[in-house]
Amino acid sequence: MQLSPRYGDEPVLRMPSLIDDPATPLLRQRRRLAERLAVLDDHQWAVSSRCAGWSVQDVATHLITTNQFWALSVRAGRQGAPTRYLDGFDPVATPAQLVEGSPDSTPAQTLEQLIASNEALADALADLDDAGWSSPAEAPPGHLSLRLVALHALWDSWIHERDIALPLGLPLVDEPDEVIGALAYVAALGPAFLALRGSTRSATLEVRATDPEARVVIELGPTVEVHGGPAHGAAVVLAGDAVELVEALSFRAPLLVELADRDRWVLGDLGAVFDQPIRS
Repeated sequence: MQLSPRYGDEPVLRMPSLIDDPATPLLRQRRRLAERLAVLDDHQWAVSSRCAGWSVQDVATHLITTNQFWALSVRAGRQGAPTRYLDGFDPVATPAQLVEGSPDSTPAQTLEQLIASNEALADALADLDDAGWSSPAEAPPGHLSLRLVALHALWDSWIHERDIALPLGLPLVDEPDEVIGALAYVAALGPAFLALRGSTRSATLEVRATDPEARVVIELGPTVEVHGGPAHGAAVVLAGDAVELVEALSFRAPLLVELADRDRWVLGDLGAVFDQPIRS
């Protein structure tokens, strides 16, 4: 499915500050992943990840390309000229083509490129103030605040770290701000893609998470509004362990929460974008 982002001054998704400085968890997560990859042997780099058809090295290669895009997007947003590269982008086919078409590299070369791309992204994000974090930049849903662009980048790399760590039997690291940022964003992303498809239906989705504890209220409509609650009126409630919810909403695990068939639409259209339904 090709993306149809919403560009301009009316973003499809609005969310207040849930994390004072999104660069902190975003860069911590990326540098931690690089440190974990640095101790792998060649056999471990070749192990199959949770991403179908991708090895550990393939996932790292993918993250290099996403880092490069995020750095470009951030810089353009900071300059007041947000990019418009993702119109018609296929989030399933295109990343696979980029990984397949990347030059052959040794694990050491891939790691070196990943570290360099992490630091280029860090440079792009350096010294942002509140006004800077509010500047529009490009992400798959279109022009969003830089704060939300950072959360998209955090969620994507956070789930890919688990795609690598779990098959290798590596210990998992669940920093609270990383988990909360990933959960809030992915829970709102599905409804945002639903709005991009032209939906005008209204509803309220309330996410109540534990370990770490968090509450996120998502108001669905032509524009998706996210806040910390309380919900105004009746809400469809999604409750459970925070990490398990991120895993389920990212199509890595079954959703352990029972939702009535009439309410499942509030999870949005992320499954259609990635050709993967939410599993029950």
